[in-house]
Amino acid sequence: MSAEFSQPPLAALRQAVKRRGATVALNGLDLAIRPGQCVALLGPNGAGKSTSVALLTGRLRPDEGEARLFGGDPRDVTARGRMGVMLQEAGLPRTLTVREQVDLFRGYYRKPRPLDEIIHLAGLEGLERRRCGALSGGQQRRVQFALAIAGRPDFLVLDEPTTGMDIDARRGLWAAVRAEIARGAAVLLTTHHLDEAEALADRIVVIDHGQVIADGSPEAIKSRVSAVAIRCRTRLSDAELAGLVRVTGVSREGGRITLLTTSAPATLRELLARDETVDDLTVAGASLEDAVTRLVQAGAPSPKTVQNQIEVA
Repeated sequence: MSAEFSQPPLAALRQAVKRRGATVALNGLDLAIRPGQCVALLGPNGAGKSTSVALLTGRLRPDEGEARLFGGDPRDVTARGRMGVMLQEAGLPRTLTVREQVDLFRGYYRKPRPLDEIIHLAGLEGLERRRCGALSGGQQRRVQFALAIAGRPDFLVLDEPTTGMDIDARRGLWAAVRAEIARGAAVLLTTHHLDEAEALADRIVVIDHGQVIADGSPEAIKSRVSAVAIRCRTRLSDAELAGLVRVTGVSREGGRITLLTTSAPATLRELLARDETVDDLTVAGASLEDAVTRLVQAGAPSPKTVQNQIEVA
């Protein structure tokens, strides 16, 4: 076992079950996050990502199993003081300036970061005197990130952190997150931007229907899909595309489709023979997004397979 996985987890779910009415949001989910790890929790809408975050941050309790934070209850005040959280739905007071809000929030911690350091890490220079209510959506997300890192957290939860940010702001936040990881903090990331997950995470956990269906490094997850991605525009239906030779997966975004195939030449020959109007055609190796899409389409594995994945991770 590597030194990384010999360390006790800072945050963990063990056989966690959570029901929301008649819906089972989590179905015996296991997840462990250790110091210095960045774990990206990925999956389709409704997979259980938000519920997992809510259990680990103490906003919900599991119906069965357990949630642990620093070895104790996530609702414990001491444990929560070692955690920084950036949630999608969090708001900011409209009348406070950026500097006032960050300074107020850092006062909740016993040993906070210096105010100017927080402003710099969050890329807020030049915005300190602006009222939070006058900020753009991306600027507000940067303030929320500043609040999340104000107490030098040992466990940092980032829920869709770069929504609304331009490319420069995204890269600035990525650099700040890498610095947190380098000093030993654990990071749990949820994001719909798969390039973000690949840029930051050393471990990808894919969940669907409240269960882990894959767990490994970005390269290991991509290797689960031994395929090439063909992207194009075509008049063929998804059902017709799925029936093409050697095709293992079909997905569609807008008018453009992605075919995963184990033989690009064979699939291309049949595709072009059946639709001479194909255009906007590219062929490349399968991406992390392709892999996650294919894993979700393939469905959840048996509980034994899930346990094997956890033990290998």
